[in-house]
Amino acid sequence: MSKFTDEMYATAATSSQALITGEPDAPLRQEWGEVHRQARCMAGALADAGIGHGDAIGVLAGMPADIAPACQATWMRGASVTMLHQPTPRTDLHVWAQDTETIIGMVTAAAVIVGAPFEAATPLLVERGVKVVTIDEMRGGHDIAPVETAETDIALQQLTSGSTGSPKAVQLTHGNFYANAYSMIDRVKVNPEQDVMISWLPLFHDMGMIGFLTVPMQIGATTVHITPLDFLNSPLLWAELMGKYRGTVTAAPNFAYSLLARRLAQAPEREYDLSTMRCLLNGAEPVDPDTMIALAEAGARFGLDPMALAPTYGMAEVTLAVSVPEPGQGMVLDHVDPDLLESGGMAVPSNRNNARALPTLGPLVPGLEGRVVARDGLELPRRAVGIIELRGKAVTPGYLTVNGPEPTQDADGWINTGDVGYFTEDGLVVVCGRVKDVIIMGGRNIYPTDIERAAGSVRGVRPGNAVAIRLDAGQKRESFAVAVETNAIGDPEEVKRIEREVVHAVVSEVGVRPRTVAVLGPGSIPKTSSGKLRRSTSVSLLG
Repeated sequence: MSKFTDEMYATAATSSQALITGEPDAPLRQEWGEVHRQARCMAGALADAGIGHGDAIGVLAGMPADIAPACQATWMRGASVTMLHQPTPRTDLHVWAQDTETIIGMVTAAAVIVGAPFEAATPLLVERGVKVVTIDEMRGGHDIAPVETAETDIALQQLTSGSTGSPKAVQLTHGNFYANAYSMIDRVKVNPEQDVMISWLPLFHDMGMIGFLTVPMQIGATTVHITPLDFLNSPLLWAELMGKYRGTVTAAPNFAYSLLARRLAQAPEREYDLSTMRCLLNGAEPVDPDTMIALAEAGARFGLDPMALAPTYGMAEVTLAVSVPEPGQGMVLDHVDPDLLESGGMAVPSNRNNARALPTLGPLVPGLEGRVVARDGLELPRRAVGIIELRGKAVTPGYLTVNGPEPTQDADGWINTGDVGYFTEDGLVVVCGRVKDVIIMGGRNIYPTDIERAAGSVRGVRPGNAVAIRLDAGQKRESFAVAVETNAIGDPEEVKRIEREVVHAVVSEVGVRPRTVAVLGPGSIPKTSSGKLRRSTSVSLLG
């Protein structure tokens, strides 16, 4: 039996910790032993459906209480899980079905598990010849023991952010799961008997699925789950649950903390209790220092320790965690000379007024090696800016694409992250941006995140909805445009003001002028399934 599954089953037999779902209307507490008993019956249903070792299973379900036993049942059969992209109320179901059919074919899924609230998708899948097993059917299965699993068996095929355009899945093994779990546990100092994890993250994204469901199910920690829709409908429910369950660990992308900070700033005194939170991980998208400062200020009234804020770096290709700060560090900024950063490729410390403040993302987690290389592959020294490469037991063996498998590692085990950044003298990771998104103007490397933070500071721009778009000018130097969303799209005077102020903010902060600014309505900027900006496809916004 793999270490991952062996520990998960042992946890079920001994742990008194639980999965808590159903907030705020119908809270349900299920100890991991109960989840395992459900999984054993579900595994029996999968066996009856012909699912066995080495098969791939798609999962289309939204309720954590369904997903946890269904995934464990899949692993009990020695099969792998692929969390399918979930249609939203605005999704064209026929387009979704075509995209999903492509993904199912890519992973050669033997069946798709369907649960609430996506039952309506069942006929669309069946008419395409896809075998569907429903959660309700699985709950009525017969108890069955798990099959043997190996460290090299695939546990999860994690669809990457751009999967709806050009499908690709990161193949993660049982060995990857176990290695990354203990890297995170060791760094965050997780105590399964005492820590309470709070999450609204989607379970089709690696941070939610692995960090806040699979790991606590493996080691036996209490985890409280609401759905992303619950959070979007009531962002302060997140804070309410932190107090109600005396939460200690949570995680989210930067935009969610920005939203939380604004809502907390408007909340009445003593409405929430954040005093037990010891680790608020910020990852999945670039960390904005202003957001962290605003959250620390807004949360202070409710007992939030500013040292609990933890900017991090992660990616599916290393299972989840790349770098995480030591507990209690808080946000650590690296102040560097902006001119040397942009023109010389060196992050030289500076205490000048115009120094660029970059958030550090902690040291690499245990078991992971890292280096920075130039485009020609030459390894660079500390504080030299280049491409970040990683190596370790948590690194995926490869991708699965519509054209077949693709390796991720070179002959020495290094994986190219596609991220530009550097290491400080203390080994802290700083990520400046994506290689493919860097804008070169007049010999300067302009990072889209700097432009987007400046544009996002303008009053009326929706938080997290500003995108810098690199423009290829042929023989001329590169340029860029900026697109932002606003709720005031119906007010022409407001739109003109936002256009002017975005230009001014970008020039003031970054020192370069956008070729054009597009002010758009809510929902216009394309994003991945996990909420990241799709810069490469945003050029279509410019007409």
